Amino acid sequence: MTIKVGLVGLGFMGNGHLRNYLRLQEEGVDVKLVAICDVDPKKRKGALVAGNLPVGVAGDVDFSQFNFYADMADMIAHEDLDYVDLVTPTYTHSPLAVQAMRLGVNVLSEKPMAISSADCAKMIAAAEETGKKVMVAQCLRFHPAYAYVKEAVDSGHYGSVVNASFYRGGTTPRWSWNNWMMQKELAGGCLLDQHIHDVDTINWLFGIPAKVATSGQNVIETSGYDAVSTNYIYPTGGVIQASDNWTINSDDYGFEMRFRVDFEHGSIRYENGKVTDFPYGAASFEPALDENDGYYNEIRFFIDCVQNDRDPQERLPLSSTMTTIQIAEAEVRSADDGGAVAAVTL
Repeated sequence: MTIKVGLVGLGFMGNGHLRNYLRLQEEGVDVKLVAICDVDPKKRKGALVAGNLPVGVAGDVDFSQFNFYADMADMIAHEDLDYVDLVTPTYTHSPLAVQAMRLGVNVLSEKPMAISSADCAKMIAAAEETGKKVMVAQCLRFHPAYAYVKEAVDSGHYGSVVNASFYRGGTTPRWSWNNWMMQKELAGGCLLDQHIHDVDTINWLFGIPAKVATSGQNVIETSGYDAVSTNYIYPTGGVIQASDNWTINSDDYGFEMRFRVDFEHGSIRYENGKVTDFPYGAASFEPALDENDGYYNEIRFFIDCVQNDRDPQERLPLSSTMTTIQIAEAEVRSADDGGAVAAVTL
């Protein structure tokens, strides 16, 4: 059957999701983006939002093929949708997801799961109540480079992890609707919006840390922490660290993400879009990886779950993405306390 999708939010990331649906349709995947919902009337005419990643340009999509709505409930009432794809401001994720589930449709929601763990719990309760399929689009769990290091961690073929370091950084996201990303109470700052990718990766790769110690700096008055660095403390050892900064306002910097994971018997590095594997005592090599990115893979996976009545939580449990938010909340407490060690409370 053809999976019918309603896209909610056509900002920068919504534009990226849109293009993946168009690509999937061109590839013959049995999915159709039938409707778009956005509160900004300019989006009806194809106004697209630029950001720090290349996702296309205005004018190269025929928007007449979509039905447009300003209200998600109205869209669900008038369209025969299998699921909605929520690409909306962080503070709306939980209320919109809960509303959509109760209106009878499945939900794919952009990260982070919600603005707080309390809101995450509401999403989980609604999923249990309605039986709808729900997945948070933590794209690095579907990114080939990160999947490669996940296999190395889980298989243990290089032994235990000794040290791991993750970094992401880029220009300040001033392109958001009504500048919501620069409002701490709406977006949670760099820590919850951008750094959350690495928080989730660390949770996925290594499990839940017992404690965290976070340094944070506020540069933009209204936004929360704009630069952060966290040490993750595990009782089993391993030196795990992640940092992020979204104040790099060079005209041509764009965005960067990288990692290095050192094991007892090897290292894996991801830098400049390339994975290099360093087996100790042997020559380094670049593994052959899936050429599709995490955004494409996560959407393709969720479509498959809806088409084949599979539960996406078997691969990406909501309880796990909620734990990611709880780790981030511990980081905020630590940063607020001048970098003092804070326990992760579940």
